Amino acid sequence: MKKPIFHKIYQYTAVFEPDDMAGGFTVTIPSLPGCISEGDTFEDALKNIQEAASLYIEVMREKKQDILSEGKGVVIAPVEVRV
Repeated sequence: MKKPIFHKIYQYTAVFEPDDMAGGFTVTIPSLPGCISEGDTFEDALKNIQEAASLYIEVMREKKQDILSEGKGVVIAPVEVRV
């Protein structure tokens, strides 16, 4: 009988910024410093940042470093600033 394979699932907040010059999106995960990707569409950028984050975490594991996580109760909201 084969052993079941278990995967840990991490959840992070990703920031998608439209790239007005080249088109598409640049995306970062602030909780994973240096984890950045891009894509021609939102869907491509999402898939690419998931892969980048997976590789980032894999390297952290190989180096036996703590895997960073976000604090509980993170709130993301637009803020208007009047000047």
